[in-house]
Amino acid sequence: MITKLEHLDISKHYTYADYLTWQFDEMVELIRGKVIKMSPAPGVLHQKISGNLHGTIWQHLKNRQCQIFVAPFDVRLPLPMERQTADKIDTVVQPDLSIICDPAKLDAQGCNGAPDWVIEILSPATSKKDLTDKYDIYQNAGVKEYWVVYPDAKAISCYVLNEEGVYLPLRSNPYVIGEHIVSHTLPDLTISVEEVWA
Repeated sequence: MITKLEHLDISKHYTYADYLTWQFDEMVELIRGKVIKMSPAPGVLHQKISGNLHGTIWQHLKNRQCQIFVAPFDVRLPLPMERQTADKIDTVVQPDLSIICDPAKLDAQGCNGAPDWVIEILSPATSKKDLTDKYDIYQNAGVKEYWVVYPDAKAISCYVLNEEGVYLPLRSNPYVIGEHIVSHTLPDLTISVEEVWA
């Protein structure tokens, strides 16, 4: 059992089986076998945005099959998109919000497979990872809907997977205060951008 992040060989390729043996004080993600240290605990604005989105979506999902989970919550993303054993999975991420409509993907450890919808709230420390690495990972794993929230700009970009497995933006510009977004995953759910920052 490894208890300190600095004891890991960062040049090594790790799997979910390795991840399960770690007992770190800080949170990490495993992206294509590489250990990525997560940023410090989210600030107040990040937490407010996460709480507002979670509350709105959770309320909408009451008495439905889909469920919403808040980080920390392990999402194992086998690449390519098939279930694999713990010693083969090399990507474990902790999205800010995960909406999962297939209960077969849920187990005691979290989610095994692509959530239907993922929301990431950017911070200075995670913006590059969320806009490049995670964008690619979510697209390749088959996450059908991906929202990126820009806290300071009070804007949200929304991407939907097309039939070829490529993300397309719902529209060219991010959604801003005064506008509403209709979820692709839950078409009867409309979210007010203003309420996200309420």
